[in-house]
Amino acid sequence: MSLDHTPTILLIGASRGLGLAMAAEFLKHGWSVVGTVRAGSGRTKLHDLADAYDGRVGIETLDICAPDQVAALRARLAGRAFDILFVNAGVTNDPTQTIAEVTTDEFIHVMVTNALSPLRVIEGLQDLVAPAGLIGVMSSGQGSVGGNETGMREVYRGSKAALNMFMRSYAARAGGGRALALMAPGWVRTDMGGPDGRLSIDESVPKLVNVLLAKRGRSGLEYLDYLGRTVPW
Repeated sequence: MSLDHTPTILLIGASRGLGLAMAAEFLKHGWSVVGTVRAGSGRTKLHDLADAYDGRVGIETLDICAPDQVAALRARLAGRAFDILFVNAGVTNDPTQTIAEVTTDEFIHVMVTNALSPLRVIEGLQDLVAPAGLIGVMSSGQGSVGGNETGMREVYRGSKAALNMFMRSYAARAGGGRALALMAPGWVRTDMGGPDGRLSIDESVPKLVNVLLAKRGRSGLEYLDYLGRTVPW
């Protein structure tokens, strides 16, 4: 990084879990962070990070499923330039439910949150990212169509596969100049990942952040895991 520029990430969904850990890791790398939490969250661990890193953490409110809130965030951040925009926010559902069993409302909720809303956020905030910057989204290895050999988590898998397809469409429209990344963090023990995950946050996130930092110099869309390996579409 240059002596006169502190790189900054705009991190969508940073109040807990992987997003919070990513915020902490970028701070360790000397970055500044603007992280979002949902309105009504109260004091979060991101607020604790802001206290610990005085002046280097900004906190904004956003529900990614509310387009008016995305527009309002864009207006509040007018004039800012970010080196990375990363969308981490997402949800899951009962992993045992098949497509035949899930309710229509639950299906819509997962698909809107995991597939539609991240692209709306990117489309709405893309011009805040410096031309040499990176736009990334938290996908999952479970979004790999070719890698699905076990089934389970059908709705979640489908939402991440849709996210991946929408990012490929976005990349095709945007041209090859921008660095774009879909990240698969591995199965991590978090509130969303559950207690049976193979990885701790500390085993996943620092490596994932290093992969993102290395990706900044490579244009085009890549689907990568936390070790930097290409995930099959």
